[in-house]
Amino acid sequence: MKIAYITAGAAGMYCGSCMHDNTLAAALKGMGHEVALIPTYTPVRTDETDVSIHRVFYGAVNVYLEQWSALFRRMPKALHWLLDRPRFLKWASGRGVTPDAEVLGELALSVLRGERGNQKRELEELVAWLRDSYKPDIVHITNTMFLGLAGPIKRELGVPVVCSAQGEDLFVDQLIEPYKTRVRRELRAHARDVDAIIATGTYYADFMADYLDISRARVRIVHLGINLEGHGQEPARVRREDDARPFVIGYLARICPEKGLHILAEAFRILAADAGNGAVALKVAGYLGKRDEHYLRGIQEEIEDWGLGSSFEYVGEVDRAEKIEFLGSLDVLSVPTPYQDPKGLFIFEALANSVPVVQPDHGAFPELIEMTSGGLLSAPGSPGDLADQIRALMNDEELRQRLGRQGNLAVERLFSDTTMAEDTLKVYREWSSS
Repeated sequence: MKIAYITAGAAGMYCGSCMHDNTLAAALKGMGHEVALIPTYTPVRTDETDVSIHRVFYGAVNVYLEQWSALFRRMPKALHWLLDRPRFLKWASGRGVTPDAEVLGELALSVLRGERGNQKRELEELVAWLRDSYKPDIVHITNTMFLGLAGPIKRELGVPVVCSAQGEDLFVDQLIEPYKTRVRRELRAHARDVDAIIATGTYYADFMADYLDISRARVRIVHLGINLEGHGQEPARVRREDDARPFVIGYLARICPEKGLHILAEAFRILAADAGNGAVALKVAGYLGKRDEHYLRGIQEEIEDWGLGSSFEYVGEVDRAEKIEFLGSLDVLSVPTPYQDPKGLFIFEALANSVPVVQPDHGAFPELIEMTSGGLLSAPGSPGDLADQIRALMNDEELRQRLGRQGNLAVERLFSDTTMAEDTLKVYREWSSS
């Protein structure tokens, strides 16, 4: 099968969605299919081998300039081409410029409008390349914020179009009015143009059917999967009663309020007060953007005020090898998101290394904990209950080891990149005869 997979770069940071897209594309290629992983906005950044094509459509600079200037919408082809060069976009994305709330809303709405938006030229270039150069059997769009592409692609190429849903509702709900309402309206209108929506689990499939106002029968479930290479090392964390090492709690996600590091820090304080200073440690890894530096600094200052500074470590952003090493140093992992996270890729990464997890009892987490038997659930937004669940693992070595082993086996069986690719192909084949 010849597959066009349209992904979205994340301005130089490791992004769970583009990492998932790259892993899936690589797995499909490994199964003998022809896949063009097509970056938009910026080149993708992944901690695995990048399998995307060496071209960027909807280049972030052009998208931005076209939003505000009719002159730039008619700029000479040579200049337009230059501003879409991957090397230039990598440089530009490193400048750390973040649009304000109103600009973000206007841009999101315009891109979503497709042919009616200010980025019509970008859409036409992408559709022409797909139609005249690549000629796929099916087109897979990375998220619903690109649903405006679906109608023109289907009309010009005559092929099926499917679209993943990967948590865009959180982005939409953070937009200011009137953009939030207008974007929701556009999403629902364009959702009729795709053959299927692919969701990451049962919770999110039900949620997105309602969010997009479509029949639940049009939503397919493909659980996330990870490349297991390098993972699964025998854990060296078996603890004895006389073990002098601290019990290490880990966090692996973007550093931001939405991921709940502040909740985990408060649970860490409770556990340290109970177990004694030096008996428990908190290790944190993940991307930190300019916007959230103040947030992390505030948490660090609180931890210092609690007298726990020597038991806290922020190791920064980690590549693949560093991530696996980081996970190997943990006794438990928790990313207590206040919002109902539809994905939780970090769960699979932890369990692939036999590290049990403690997650909030909402979003995708109850389903994933049930499917993997690899962790415990806590009351959402409650540092006290989160501390109680982590304490249960601190005090019961056999339970902790059993959950880690069960989770490890479940990830190998159910959540590998190969399984994810096979399940995705089943969706493709419902509409494609190739």
